[in-house]
Amino acid sequence: MSACRRLLYFVKHKGILAFVRRHVTTWSPVGAAFNTNPHRRLELFEQNNNNVGLFGVPELTSPAGFEVATKGALKSTRHLVDKACSSIPGAETVEAFDQLSDGLCKVADLADFVKVAHPDPAYREAAEKTCIEIGTVVEKLNTNVELCKSLKDLLDKPDIVSQLDPDTRRVAELFMFDFEISGIHLDEKLRKEAVALQVKLLDLSHEFLVGSRMPNRIARSAIPEHLHLHFAKEGSFIQVGGLHADSPDDLLREIAYRIYLYPNADLMRCLEELLKCRNKLAKLVGFESFAHRALKGTMAKSPETVTNFLQLLTDKLSDRTTKDFNMMRDCKKKLNPHNSELMPWDHPYFSGVLRAERYNIEPSLYSPYFSLGACMEGLNNLFSQLYGISLMSEAPSAGEVWSNDVRKLAVVHETEGLLGYIYCDFFHRADKPHQDCHFTIRGGRQCQEMDGQYQLPVVVLMLSLPQPTKSAPTLLTPGMMENLFHEMGHAMHSMLGRTRYQHVTGTRCATDFAEVPSILMEYFATDYRVISQFARHYQTGRPLSASMVARLCESKKLCGAADTQLQVFYAVLDQIYHGKPQNRSTTDILKEMQQKFYGLPYTPNTAWQQRFSHLIGYGAKYYSYLMSRAVASMVWRQCFVQDPLNRDMGERYRREMLAHGGAKEPMLMVEGMLQRRPTVEELVDALVSELNHNFETFIMDSET
Repeated sequence: MSACRRLLYFVKHKGILAFVRRHVTTWSPVGAAFNTNPHRRLELFEQNNNNVGLFGVPELTSPAGFEVATKGALKSTRHLVDKACSSIPGAETVEAFDQLSDGLCKVADLADFVKVAHPDPAYREAAEKTCIEIGTVVEKLNTNVELCKSLKDLLDKPDIVSQLDPDTRRVAELFMFDFEISGIHLDEKLRKEAVALQVKLLDLSHEFLVGSRMPNRIARSAIPEHLHLHFAKEGSFIQVGGLHADSPDDLLREIAYRIYLYPNADLMRCLEELLKCRNKLAKLVGFESFAHRALKGTMAKSPETVTNFLQLLTDKLSDRTTKDFNMMRDCKKKLNPHNSELMPWDHPYFSGVLRAERYNIEPSLYSPYFSLGACMEGLNNLFSQLYGISLMSEAPSAGEVWSNDVRKLAVVHETEGLLGYIYCDFFHRADKPHQDCHFTIRGGRQCQEMDGQYQLPVVVLMLSLPQPTKSAPTLLTPGMMENLFHEMGHAMHSMLGRTRYQHVTGTRCATDFAEVPSILMEYFATDYRVISQFARHYQTGRPLSASMVARLCESKKLCGAADTQLQVFYAVLDQIYHGKPQNRSTTDILKEMQQKFYGLPYTPNTAWQQRFSHLIGYGAKYYSYLMSRAVASMVWRQCFVQDPLNRDMGERYRREMLAHGGAKEPMLMVEGMLQRRPTVEELVDALVSELNHNFETFIMDSET
């Protein structure tokens, strides 16, 4: 009997706790697993085991396996298309569509992760090829008239639709929506044009993403010699690959800003072409703009709602934002009286200086209390109290992971058993992107073709943390700790959902709802009642004091209006770029929006938009971070602030929000949790009220 089946058997018949104590000898406590270096253990393990392939997919023992997996998925696709087109209209039609989606996503989602995270270039290249090939097939399927007709025949029959359960009906409507936004209603010539535009957009998106991450270079002689050590060198040139926003050197920040953001003609052309193609596609399939097309299925529903939200937020933040910039300006004047004008490259640095001065929140004071192992134990305890689940470290098989420092976690519920797997790719390595993110590798679904067996979800969480050493475990700054909680919120969304259909599993939901579970976790990460359960000094065992946590919480409010307003500026820019064509350059638009929605002056000969990589994945939906934070704030204040460890509220949160993935209208899930539907003004007020000092900050009466 396999380990998974054995686990499920004992969960069902003898109880999870008894099984864990008696049988799972290879699993160690989750905290210890993250505070030790696993290299030697994995090397010994691999000597005695055959390569099972990445994520246990047998084809992926080598890069060439992607071609094999792709061919298999496409063969299955042809069979399922025939099945969907020939089935009698009913729930079986939707099942066939979901199987079709699942077969393609299993390969495409895995490849989407591997192309950015695998250390072997051959794997990355093979995965990229797979992404493009399957993406092209998906666009063609979305304009397959016969396939669409099989779904339309179902939805056009009220007597049949009325017999469908709510999830099946919703998924059928979502599949139909995919057809509609791809131009299924067009004649053959225009449908082919829509497909061609989609394929072109795939290429342009890839080109922009790659270009947005490339460094700019300048002759070494153009930069003062004492600054050379801060940049990579390339012969007689210096490479500038970032903004150096946290540097205390004013000149270094300015030089990095001007050079890194200096316009790249090819990249600017790519962005302009990408926006034109998006607009052309949206118009072709019947929308006023790409923003209208992108927002139809979201909480916001329309660009008008988003614009109203962002403008109202700007208006209510105005006085606070001005005050924040004045504080930063005074701080700069005090440190550099000969150059006191506040510039865009100053905002991150001086807001940090002010927080550190007023609240003494130097990260090194906190890090000893936030060892990675302690934080993982904290998450384990939190999830156990809220949902009745445990995180269990499991040794991966040979070839299952792409790096020896990847940890594998089984997520186990106290009565439901094994819920899924989380692969934790937490540590920095060469060529690994410096980004924190969640990847769905396999979505959960009820497999009707396998007697209703549930397909367990598999996800990856990717961070970029320092490796543990012989003398110390990995120590996290408060920001790193919050990011860990944030990404684990995405993972729990994937694990705790039990949707019937893969098409709507976990985070496969509206973008402006998908960030709510992860942002809500940030509130838990800064609540002393949660932190006090795990934050201990890794050497002395001394707990982190309540006053230190309170200072950390209060510090976030300092310059918080300016930070929020910067996000508003980015969101507005995203909306304008994807709205009706402006007949002017993206830089001209940026200049105007920066003045209107940010306030700090535009720097000539810079093009910040060419580094705005979120334009690809979040096109017309960058506002989602702000709206999701507003919803999360309301959920926190109404449901968890009195008792963040309340099991009944945790179960309600799972039942009303996490369980449904995208199988329910996002605002209906919010309404179910809050017992009312929030207005735009209430969402704005939730964000603004968080900047009030002493807002829901709990401090214990006595210091530990």
